[in-house]
Amino acid sequence: MGRWEPNARGRLEQAAMELYTERGFEQTTVAEIAKRAGLTERTFFRHFADKREVLFSGSRTLQQHLEDAVAGAPDATAPIDAIAGALEAAAALLQERRDRARQRQAIIAAHAELRERELIKLARLAAALADALRRRGVTDPAADLAAEAGIAVFRIAFERWVSASAQSDFPQVIRESLEELKAVTAGR
Repeated sequence: MGRWEPNARGRLEQAAMELYTERGFEQTTVAEIAKRAGLTERTFFRHFADKREVLFSGSRTLQQHLEDAVAGAPDATAPIDAIAGALEAAAALLQERRDRARQRQAIIAAHAELRERELIKLARLAAALADALRRRGVTDPAADLAAEAGIAVFRIAFERWVSASAQSDFPQVIRESLEELKAVTAGR
């Protein structure tokens, strides 16, 4: 290893994404990721529990951001609108990471194990959003319904956003997807 360089975590993420794209997720080892990043396997494991975690390490940050946005919504805000505002705020954060999001999504889509992990992540986000609504006084089943609907909107909007050929605005795709859900439920 050469002299110490900053941003070990970022370098490991970059190396992993490059290798997953070049060689495939299953064919890439932690040792190869560490080597490409100019670091040791030990350093890798200081930052990530396993090679899958590279793809899902932002989940906690996203969850906290969503919860904070729901908590910060005005008191009179309807549950689905509090969720919508949180999703738009999260989408604004992800907007600048579109290329990485596309790359990540392609890797996940190619592996059943990773798709399963993604679904678990989305279920945790729905549970966290429902809990955030309950803390605002929303009762069940409204809290669960709004949270689950919100995550469905997020998932579908995200897929549309990463697959779109145009440089669409992710918060706008969230708004459009929510409007489509409202139209479906209103029978329009």
